[in-house]
Order: sequence, then structure tokens, then C-alpha cells
Amino acid sequence: MSSVLIIGAGRSATSLINYMLSKAADHNWTITVADADPEAAKRKVNGHPNGHAVWLDANKPNDRKDLIGRHKLVISMLPPGLHYQVALDCILLRKHLITASYLSKEMHDLGEQARENGLVFMGELGLDPGIDHMSAMQKIDEIRAKGGKLTAFYSHTGGLVAPESDTNPWHYKFTWNPRNVVLAGQGTAQYLYQNKLKYIIYQRLFKEARSLDIPDIGQFEMYANRDSLRYREVYGLQNIPTILRGTIRHKGFCSAWNALIAIGLTDTNLPISGSEDISYNELMDAYCSPNTPGNTVKERIANLIGTTPNSEIIEKLEWLGLFSRRKIGIPNATPALILENLLLSKWELQPNDRDMVIMHHEFEYTLDNKKHHLSSTLTMKGNDAKDTAMARLVGLPMGIFARQLLLGNITTVGVNLPVMPDVYNPVLAELKTFGVTFTEHEY
Repeated sequence: MSSVLIIGAGRSATSLINYMLSKAADHNWTITVADADPEAAKRKVNGHPNGHAVWLDANKPNDRKDLIGRHKLVISMLPPGLHYQVALDCILLRKHLITASYLSKEMHDLGEQARENGLVFMGELGLDPGIDHMSAMQKIDEIRAKGGKLTAFYSHTGGLVAPESDTNPWHYKFTWNPRNVVLAGQGTAQYLYQNKLKYIIYQRLFKEARSLDIPDIGQFEMYANRDSLRYREVYGLQNIPTILRGTIRHKGFCSAWNALIAIGLTDTNLPISGSEDISYNELMDAYCSPNTPGNTVKERIANLIGTTPNSEIIEKLEWLGLFSRRKIGIPNATPALILENLLLSKWELQPNDRDMVIMHHEFEYTLDNKKHHLSSTLTMKGNDAKDTAMARLVGLPMGIFARQLLLGNITTVGVNLPVMPDVYNPVLAELKTFGVTFTEHEY
């Protein structure tokens, strides 16, 4: 009997847990779901005879090791900062590990130890990163197989709200970790354009968002993701002139989010003294200098960020409640925490709301001395606030890969990303049975 430990029972774990439980009886597996909230884990297991729900504080090494030691495979749905400690335990206890998060340098450096112990450590196996790698790599390998040479590669993904559930001026609702949304883009994004390195610092990232026209779907905008350059080697595109990965948002989102950055509301370092007793309006006023012109806080903020009081940007800020007299109510909170708490109430998916995921690749290549442009697009909608497209597309790739691993079909050990044919082919093939298909356009 094989035993699988899933650590974390949050919103993105639902489809993963359901998939593993659906296969457990056929293969005589036991699936343990561990969470600091045992009731949340219990709800996800939902009485399945092959499932167990247990309490675990992942920050307690002894409890964590004891639980990991009793399983063959660990799937970590923890925040990214905790994966490394789980990985060290898996090395020590000789357990396989799967995560959906970006691989850190620390995780990557465990490759030799994982190989020596015959362990599979597979990272970046969710949606983005994850399905983006697999679908892009499959198409890149197809282009190479027929003799094509890649000259540009663009890959963009967005977790959005479906049009029928779009009820606010931001055209956005939370479908994944709110904290990650608030902190998105911090650092410097880097990519390659026509053989020239390009860097965008956080303070310019959303200001420099680009328009994105997706065939048969419509117009959106995108901002650059983290480090596109590292994927040149991952995809075998060391000599490609242009490579850019980005995040998709509805038009108008980026300029408004740039205003929040310019004001200072995404700052994670400054605790606001007495924040529980001040209003949002007072906080906004505090960000204006004594010389900022305007008779009202709204007018002063508009002047501060270089817009007009009746602009769409100010409309979005006002809709959030940033000019209200309501007390913040959180003691010694940073601006980022205040913003996150406010957004939780404004961008929450309602029970019958549907989310929508869009993934859009563009491949430019030469073949037989002709230039070609191929686009490949995935769209998927969720059913409601619990059965979201985001949860499905994050969880299903990990579940499918876990099944392949437990059945002995995965033999590549070490720390890897899902860019090998023996990984991406079976995972993408089974994902099709869940409606995960790409529409292609050739130009």
C-alpha cells in the first residue's frame, strides 16, 4: 500500500485532494491531508474511506518529520518559504516530493542529494508555473522536430473573474492567495527582447503594462513576471533573441494598481502606529505632503498620483473604500496588510461566482526560410467559488504526476521541472480529459 501526504488544505488543494482520493481505492492508496486547521482538512477528506485528516503545524520540526516519515510521497501545498524545510526532511527520510511553487535556489541545490537517494523532487507543477511549462515545452519540441528555429517566445497567464461574475470596476476577484496578489511584482522583472536585456523595477512594473490581444477572446493587458531569463536554459532556448513571461489582467487594472504602489499601500515594512484607530481616509491623507494641492483627500491623492478626481483610477480607489471614514481596526498593521484586509472583503468570490483562467503562448519561428507565428490559448471557467478553475489547474497536474510516480512511470530522479516528454506528455494527455485544451492559431 502506498501512502501520500498532502500538507495544506487551502483553496488550491481541493482539486488535488479530490483527484487523489478518486484514485485511492483503485490503487490501494491512503491519502493523508494535514493542516494547522484539522477541520479544514476533515472537510476536504469528506469521510472518504481511503482518506485521513490530521493536524500539523508545519513549523514544528518533530511533528513534521514524524508525519512525513510515515508516507512514501509528500505533496506540499504550504507557502513557498516552508518548502525547503519539508524538502530537507524528505531527503533525510527518503521521501519523494512534489510542489507547485517556483523552485528556489536552495531547493535547486538539493538536486545532488535527491539523486543520490533515488528521490524525485518535482517543482513548479501547478498552473503557472506548471501547465505553462508543459504546454510550452510540448509545442517547442514539436517545432524543433520539424526543423523550426524559435526566434521569440511569449507566455502569459491570468487568474481572472469570469465575465458573468464580473461585478466591480477592477474586473478582478481573488482566486488564489490574497497576500501573493498584494505583493505581486515586488523585485525586478527581467526578460530578453531582440537580444537586449530588459529590467523593470517594481515602481515601474504596472505602469509599463502592455496591451495583449488574444484571438477569439478579447483585449487584455499584461505585466512582466519575475525572471524570464532563467527559462532560456530550462526550455533549451539559450540563443533565442526574445523571451518574456507575464501575468494577464483586464484592461485598466494595472494603472490602478500602479496608483496603490505610488501612494505606498503595498509597503510591507512600515507598521502604522495606532492603525486600529484611524480611518482609511486619514491614512490616505497621511500619504499626502502638506504642499499637495486639493480641498479634499480625494483631490489631494489625485494630484499625488497625477490624475483627476473623476478619473477611472480614483473611481477604483473610492470603490475599495479608501476614502471612507471607517476605522481600519487592525493594530500596528503595515500598509500592505491594511490593503490585503480591505481587498479580502471587496474582491471575495461570492458562492455562485465563477472564475476564469487564461493561458496564452506565442511562438515565433523560422522554417524553410519562412517566418511563422503560432499562438496557443487555454481558457477555463470554474463552476462556483469552491470548484474554481484556479484550484483545478493548480491541483490536477500534481495529482496526475503523483499517480504516474506511484505507478512507477517516472524514473528521472533529482530536482526537476516538468519539461521532459515522459512527464509532460502523460500529464497533458490526462488533463485533456478534464477539459484542459489549447486552441491554436497559425499566422
